[in-house]
Amino acid sequence: MIYDIRHVTTYSYEAPVAYSLCALRLRPTSRAGQRVLDVQVDIDPPAARRIQRVCFFGNSFEIVTIESEHRELTVSATARIAVSRPVSPLATPDWEEVRQLAFSVHDLGPQSPAHFIYASRIVTLDEATVAYARKSFPPGRQILAGAIDLMERIWDDFDYDPKATLVSTPLAEAFAKRRGVCQDFAHIMISGLRGIGLPARYVSGYLRTVPPAGKERLEGADATHAWVAVWCGPLDGWVGLDPTNKMLVGDDHIILAEGRDYADISPIDGVILGSGGQDVDVGVDVIPVLSEDAPPTFG
Repeated sequence: MIYDIRHVTTYSYEAPVAYSLCALRLRPTSRAGQRVLDVQVDIDPPAARRIQRVCFFGNSFEIVTIESEHRELTVSATARIAVSRPVSPLATPDWEEVRQLAFSVHDLGPQSPAHFIYASRIVTLDEATVAYARKSFPPGRQILAGAIDLMERIWDDFDYDPKATLVSTPLAEAFAKRRGVCQDFAHIMISGLRGIGLPARYVSGYLRTVPPAGKERLEGADATHAWVAVWCGPLDGWVGLDPTNKMLVGDDHIILAEGRDYADISPIDGVILGSGGQDVDVGVDVIPVLSEDAPPTFG
């Protein structure tokens, strides 16, 4: 599949802002299963300085400095990406074997499971989430079968509710509420997996949405999405699972960035010099196109 993606974020400030320093993680990169054909990030008002880097985990990020006074900041990212993911393995090792392999690795590269076994800034290893996950992993169960079972239980037991949590809501609180959004469900699943010694990482990106029969697709109705990748051993590698939608990650998922949790890969963060509150509006469009040479969907 080939997709055109538009991700527009607009900050509106109550009072003039004299200075902004932002970290942008809005440029998808080519990686296993996806190829970036084109990407562009535009900023209004224009930045005084823009410094582009690649982080340890292979994600592109940009440091942006805006020195002109402004009451609104708009960051618009567009990309064309080809996605062709490999079929998930039919059989994987038992989870106990994978756990032992993960703790014995010597590789400390970006894809190493060693970085994704322990607690991280947002993903705590709370006793309740670990106990919940352990029920999906009886002795001798294949790791992918256990991970799929955990994903399906989260989908069954938790309600999608955008009003139940905030970005800052602790994992334990979201788990206790049994409500939240994709970020919460991904963090809860990762916490449970790491708590029993299984490497799991946080993935952010986009998901193609298909409207109901007879209904037109709503422009700007899509949003950034989050899911989980679990390490299934050195032969099978990382396999993506989407607990929000109870599905294996496939060609409808487009990766923006990967890390230990949301704190590693938030699309935009930073500081401003100003007073008063702010409103944030985010719109995402994911549109399939017929070929790599098709005219751009977003001019």
